Amino acid sequence: MITLYGEGRGFRVAWLLEELGLPYRMRPVDLLDGLEKDTEFLAVNPAGFIPAIVDGDTVMVESIAILEYLLARHGPSPLAPSTGDPDFVPYLQFLHMGEAGLAGPINAIVATIILAPEAEQANWTTKWARDIFESRLGLVSRQLAKTPYIAGERFTAADISVTYALQFAQRTIGYALGDTERAYIARTTARDSYGRAMDACPATKAWVAGLSIP
Repeated sequence: MITLYGEGRGFRVAWLLEELGLPYRMRPVDLLDGLEKDTEFLAVNPAGFIPAIVDGDTVMVESIAILEYLLARHGPSPLAPSTGDPDFVPYLQFLHMGEAGLAGPINAIVATIILAPEAEQANWTTKWARDIFESRLGLVSRQLAKTPYIAGERFTAADISVTYALQFAQRTIGYALGDTERAYIARTTARDSYGRAMDACPATKAWVAGLSIP
């Protein structure tokens, strides 16, 4: 039984686990209240960030690395194109861009909004982070103008990565996505596995239910 620690970016992992049909246990982690007392989690990840998984004797952190690990360890799967597949290059590129170029910069903006004094929130860093996000979003939009999914004609784990990032921008800073991106999210989130992952992540589900996203 795989144990998944933490929601947030852990939602990506839960979604993939549902896609793969692998049994797992969701273990909540509260980063804002009492983390220093959560000795079980800190023994798994002493750095104190989520998500993390325990799969037998294996401990992994970083959501994209976890996705790659699960696909390699419990595959092969059509969710991860092989190196000889024409979809492999866009798959790998957008799998990582979902965090490095999209969700990561938005996270810098979110942290500034939450933690910085009001007078310092509209600073150089937040503008830079938004510019980075929008430049990568342009690559996403260009790809989706050609194919229904981010790596081609079929759904892959890269769609989990990118969908999470786009929704993160919508939900946290109210970023207005275009018609192409919204239609894409509608396709990816219509999958049964997405609904099951939402049910497995009650804090995420409650948060989303309280938002007004067009």
